[in-house]
Amino acid sequence: MTTTNADTPTPRRRAPAGAAVLREDVTDAIRAAVFEELAAVGYARMSIEGIARRAGVGKTAVYRRWRSKLHLVLDLVSAIAVQGLPAPDTGSLEGDLRLLYEVTSRALRHPVAGQIIPDLQAEAARNPEIAEAMQKALREGQHGVASGIVRSAAERGEVRDGLDEDLALDLISGPLYWRAVVVRTPLPKGYLGRLASATAAGLKAL
Repeated sequence: MTTTNADTPTPRRRAPAGAAVLREDVTDAIRAAVFEELAAVGYARMSIEGIARRAGVGKTAVYRRWRSKLHLVLDLVSAIAVQGLPAPDTGSLEGDLRLLYEVTSRALRHPVAGQIIPDLQAEAARNPEIAEAMQKALREGQHGVASGIVRSAAERGEVRDGLDEDLALDLISGPLYWRAVVVRTPLPKGYLGRLASATAAGLKAL
């Protein structure tokens, strides 16, 4: 019997030249296991052995893809920035902000996110590589969406052209992130609507 990929043996077949073929379903299982393991034990106690056991694969399947748990977590955190958030298109600045806040709030309330984000922030204070990846994920993931909201609002004449994008991003993302991730208190009824209205007024006043 020969092996045509890096994870499981298959019936005899000529192996491809060059690097081993890595099964995507195994990679997905490992990524899912990382998030579960982070939520369960935290970054400091997380191990390749625990990830492999949770994913139902051998340690070698993990090491073929990532050199260490640090590189694995950095890869996953960086991927968040690439995926980003769906760009709202409701036809109004306040509507776009409200939809963005609803989607973001649901994501931040997820139990896994609620456990993983604070833990990685604590690790970021001690590890510059994690800090850089977290900054990329948190800022770039929101920046594209926030820029799109502001750009659409400018085209509709709701805000002036040439707004400071960094300041706009702070106004759009800061309050909800503070409330949901830092303070971590339940959102009162109607809070997201009031936040969208106040943020829209702030952007129009810039």
